This record gives sequence, structure tokens and C-alpha cells, in this order.
Amino acid sequence: MTALSVNPADFAAQVFDYIIVGGGTAGLAVAARLSEDPSLVVGVLEAGPAALEDDSINAPGRFLQTLGTKYDWQFETVPQKGLGGRALVWPRGKVLGGTSALNLMTWNRGNREDYDAWEKLGNRGWGWDSLLPFFMKSETFHLPDKEAQAANREYYDRKVIGSNGPVHVSYSKQFPKTHELCYDTLVGLGIPENRAHHAGSNVGVWTNVSSVDPENKTRSYAAPAYFVPNSSRQNLVVLTEAFVQEIVLTQENGQWAATGVRFTHGDNHFTAMASREVILSAGSVQSPQLLELSGIGNPQILKDAGVEVKVPNPNVGENLQDHLMAVSVFEVDSSVRTMESGAPASTFCYLPVSTVIPEEKLGTLASKVKTLELSPPEKTAILRSRFDSTANLGQFEYIFDFGNWNSNFQPGQPGAKKYASMLQILQYPFSRGSIHIRQPPESGSQKGDKPSIADKPIIDPGYYSGEHGELDKEIMMQCIQFSDKLCRSIPLSEVVRERLFPPSSVDSDDKLRDWVVRNTTTDWHPIGTCAMGGHGGIHSGVVDDRLRVYGVRRLRVVDASIMPLQISAHLQATVYAIAEKGAKLILDDNLTRRI
Repeated sequence: MTALSVNPADFAAQVFDYIIVGGGTAGLAVAARLSEDPSLVVGVLEAGPAALEDDSINAPGRFLQTLGTKYDWQFETVPQKGLGGRALVWPRGKVLGGTSALNLMTWNRGNREDYDAWEKLGNRGWGWDSLLPFFMKSETFHLPDKEAQAANREYYDRKVIGSNGPVHVSYSKQFPKTHELCYDTLVGLGIPENRAHHAGSNVGVWTNVSSVDPENKTRSYAAPAYFVPNSSRQNLVVLTEAFVQEIVLTQENGQWAATGVRFTHGDNHFTAMASREVILSAGSVQSPQLLELSGIGNPQILKDAGVEVKVPNPNVGENLQDHLMAVSVFEVDSSVRTMESGAPASTFCYLPVSTVIPEEKLGTLASKVKTLELSPPEKTAILRSRFDSTANLGQFEYIFDFGNWNSNFQPGQPGAKKYASMLQILQYPFSRGSIHIRQPPESGSQKGDKPSIADKPIIDPGYYSGEHGELDKEIMMQCIQFSDKLCRSIPLSEVVRERLFPPSSVDSDDKLRDWVVRNTTTDWHPIGTCAMGGHGGIHSGVVDDRLRVYGVRRLRVVDASIMPLQISAHLQATVYAIAEKGAKLILDDNLTRRI
């Protein structure tokens, strides 16, 4: 019997040691590591289907084609006041492998200081030095040959890359001409070349790496990486198209304990039991949603939704942070060489504030940063330090890539011109938001009704809202102005004909500010909604530094939602590292019976 051949009734009839909610990026990694112990029986419930043979996922060049399909939860934010009332689409993976099956395959790590900040907040063992072994454990880094390394600047540090992990990581086999031109332009502007961008600092210019298996030229994501090689294990059982409705909480010696989950499969309802733990790996949107549906969260929100309050914790669903992105579009010379279909192959550049923002303007913004307050105070201090003129951290990410990446820009006759886009992304946003369950509708609902997992939660990132968000807006304006400088500099300026979006009519700060409001979008990197509490414990977070939910025994969260502060990087590699470390914590606690 393979792990996927089980039916829902048989799944529910089995007593598991561990049940993992969410067969996505983190969930499958945790399942693979726990089931390495043949004495442990591990069950995984995934809402989406298995799509192991689907080329729309497997073919790297077909990225973005799965968005808005059956493989996507198709979430949407509430209208954002800071974005002129626009609501943004928020894709999240609804398929075995989760969002790692949908993303753009970027593989990078944050700065040492990003993870050390988590530890400074009181989360022991979550600094860079502690996490590095788990980064390495998750990956097999395919070394480029010397010719490709020289031609495309494919550099690495052997001491910090993995060689035997489940996820295949590689440089692209081909690059557009714009990669070389942008790289040389940045170096010409005095931006340092980073030849060890996985070693604890991503600052500078470097060539991006993707989660692509170079042997078969397919996307390397959680399902083929962590599940398929282990699918014959008798102690690993995965049920797809199963919608977990709530975590079963039982009173044990005066404390709540997670003993199982209730789920639906088709029109049928089931309960599955776990003798050791329930592990929530449903992601930054649905992990807080499921906690609230289970009675863990802000008492007022739960009461308004008709959910019995079991563990009051107002931090559930709060602390939402996301990377904000604005995309400028340029016309490039028609002679510029493009590339065949494949994963994005680009120049990446992470820059500190002192490089991007003129000194006088930086002083003005820095003074505003000093007046901001967040809770707890330690977070405020870290955010202030990141914006300091002496901080050598990647506050801004720049990606110059072929094509039109801004859906608001509508070019004229198709094929008449060639375009390139500059993606400008804020890495340490001040904007804060939340994700919470909805109240049942007043009309048509009966007494005792409460929302289900099918009722999409209220996603409010708070983009550009409040004084924190206003600061993000001003910073984004500076970010865009620097990219204009970049595209006017040689040798990139030799192929960039003109900036088309923002159009030339955007010629003042007020007009640029309005353009930013109308064109900022998400880079799809939400974190923080079940954050580690650190020194403040339940007063400032949802889980402790062993990822155990405060106030509930035998329940953990293992995914991006546990991150207390945003990092300067795309999230994928960090989520795998969190899963690898989380699995180790769970196994250690199983051995010592400290749960």
C-alpha cells in the first residue's frame, strides 16, 4: 500500500502518533522526518489533490499558470485603504506540496541578523548559527561547472551549502542578455558583488538560484522532494482532499490537550485521533484560522463568530507581515536576446538604506522611524536598528527581469515591443495586519452556527495604513527612484529605451506617491500570524521556541506563521529550515517525554 491509497474511513480508523494538518511545504518535510522512525505512525491531511504528474506544476517555465486554478486557495485581502481601496489576490497552494508547487522557485536565505533577531526576542535556538544546519539539511546544491560560473557569475560558498538534502537547488542553464547588463551596471555603480550570498549576508549583487532539479529539468518542491521518496513507508499515511475543520481539544488534568482533528472528505465527516501530537502546518493564513475555529484566540473574535472560547490568546492571527512590491516597466531594444522557457533567471540585488536613499532624505525618514512604537519594545528596537544608516542589511530587493510583470500596465500591439521589469520589494516592512475568522452571516444562519474552514478568513495586511504604513509608502518611493537611476546607467542604459510605467507624466513626489498607492502589490510572503512569543510568552506570541501552542498540550505550529519578524529573503528556503528544525524538536521531545 502506498501512502496515498488510503480512504478517509480507514484514515479515521487508524490511531496515529502524530497528525499533521497541511501537506504543504512545511508539513511534508515534517512528515518525512518524523516517519524516519518506524515506530511512529504519521498521518497527513491535505485539502488539495496530489498533482505529481501535472506539467503546469512540474515544468519550471510554466510558473504562474497555476494561480487562480484548483491548486490555489484563491484568497483575497479585504479592500486596502492604503492601496486606494484595492483588494489584492493572495495565492496559496491547495495541492500536495502547498505553495512550493506554485511559487517562482527562488531559493535564498536571509541575513544572519534576521534570524539572530528572533533569538534576541527570547526564542532560544533560532539564530543563524542554530538554523544553518537545517538550511543545509534541506537541500542538494548542484554546483555549476567552471565555464558557467565564469560566464553567469554563479558563485557559492561550499561551507554553507547542502549536498544531500531532498530539495534540488541549481543555477539556470541560460540567462537573458539583461542579466549580464544589469549585473555589470550594479557593479559599476559601486554595489559589491556577493560571492557567498547563502552564507549569512545577501547584501550586494548576485545571480539567483532556483529550486529546480537540473537532471530532469523539473520544479523541485515538497511533494517530489519529501513525499515521493518516502511514500512506500508503512508508517506514513497521506489523505488528500481532506478539509480539517477543527482541532479536537480535550480536558486532561485541568489543561486543554490536542487529541485529534475533525475533517470532512466530500460530504462526509470524520474524526482522526493522535496519541502524541497534532502539528499544524497550514501556513500563515490557515494556521491561525484553524486555531480560532478550535477555540484558541482573541475571546471577542471567537464569541462574535460563535466559537466557544477555550484558550484565550489575542495574539492569534495578529502580527501579519508581508513583503510589499512595486514593479516598474521599461521598453528595451528589440535586439536584446531573450531566453527559452524556464525558471526565472535574473540578477538579484539586496541593498541597505544608505545605498538607496539620499543622506538628507534618509535622515528625515530615520527620525520618523525613531517615533514608531510596536509591542513588545524589543521588536521596535530591532526595526529601528535595521533602518539605521550604518546597518549593512538588505532593506530593498531589486530584480530586473524580461517581460511585463505589472498587470496594471497594458502595452499596445502584442509583440511590437520588448519589455523588461524592475521588481522593487521592501524587505522589512513597518505595515502590520491580521488574519481572523469571519462572523457567520446574520441572514440565513441558525443559532449555534459558526464558520468553517471553507469560509475564507478576513485577510487585512494593513498595507500603507497608519503611521507605520505611511512610512513604508515613503520608503517605496525612494526605492523606485533608485531603480530609475540604475536603468539610466551604463551598460544597462544602452538597451533600455525608456521607462513606460510609471509613465513620464509621473514627474513629482505627489504623483509618484499616488502611483505607488495604485500599483503596490504583494510579493506573497506572509508571516507572523502564530509567532513565537519569546521573552513575553503568551503575552506577545502564540507558540514558544519549541513551537508548542501556549495553553494547549500536544499541539504545535510548524510553518512560516511562527516567524516573529520578517526576513530579507524569499521565504521558501527558510520554511524548509523551520520544518527541519521543528521535526528535530518534536523527535527530541518524544524521546525525553517532556511534552
